[in-house]
Order: sequence, then structure tokens, then C-alpha cells
Amino acid sequence: MIVKVKGIAYDMSGSPIILLTDSTEKRVLPIWVGLLEAHSIALAMEGIPQTRPLTHDITLTICQTLGASITGVEISDLKDNTYFAELYVSSGEDKYLIDVRPSDAIALALRAGIPINISQTLQGQMLDIQEILDEDAKKTLEELSDNLLDEYKKSLH
Repeated sequence: MIVKVKGIAYDMSGSPIILLTDSTEKRVLPIWVGLLEAHSIALAMEGIPQTRPLTHDITLTICQTLGASITGVEISDLKDNTYFAELYVSSGEDKYLIDVRPSDAIALALRAGIPINISQTLQGQMLDIQEILDEDAKKTLEELSDNLLDEYKKSLH
């Protein structure tokens, strides 16, 4: 199933959570990531150019320079509270499957303009937004509070 990055939220301890939603935006798969990873994903979401390339930008440049391309990403599994992901890379006739962190898969997919997929197993673990959010939080998620998003964008520069 193809999912999209709805936004970045923060839990009570300040840890970033990437919110992946289905096409109806009624179900969400929250994935906790580190601060630096969230920053890289936010930059890619907003298309904010950097004066120097970040690691994910360099990864794409290396692939392109070597004649390879990232053809897909999949958040594939959850084991012991750790998500796993796979990166699909093609180079000519050769195909490669690379184990990566979900945050790296998401950051690369956003930069490469390719869909983010989740496995069937994880589809069954998506949460119903209606059941987990109160009215205020639902409204915030739906709007992603333009003011807060603008402030966050400013902080990325």
C-alpha cells in the first residue's frame, strides 16, 4: 500500500514521529525517528534547498553518478519496537534490495519523488485516526496548523 507523509508530530518527550497516512487519511502509521532524521525529512517535504548537500542528497547523487536509481522503498516490518525498511535500487539489468532504516527510506523517497510503500503486515497495524485523536488533535492533524508549519519552515533555514 502506498502511504504519504502527512507530517511530523512530537510525543510528550519531544521525540519526532513521522505520520504516514493512507490515501483516505483515516489511518495512520506513526514511526518514531531521531531529531536529525526528522529534520532531513522535513527539508525534503518542504523542498527547502541547502547550500551544501545532506547525506540523503549525497546518496542520490552517488546513485545517479554510478548509473543506478532508487526505484522503490518499503517500510516492511516491525520487530521488538523497531521498524525495518527496504530500498530497491536498479542499475541497468541489476536489481538490489538494501536494508535501511525507515527514516532513510522516507527521506530518500521524498527526494527521489518515488512512492513510499508499507507491507501488508504493517497495513494491519495502522491506527484509526478517529479512535486515537480527540477533536482538537484531529483538527491540528488535518490542518497541520499552517502557522506552526510556517514557523517550523523558518527554523529549518
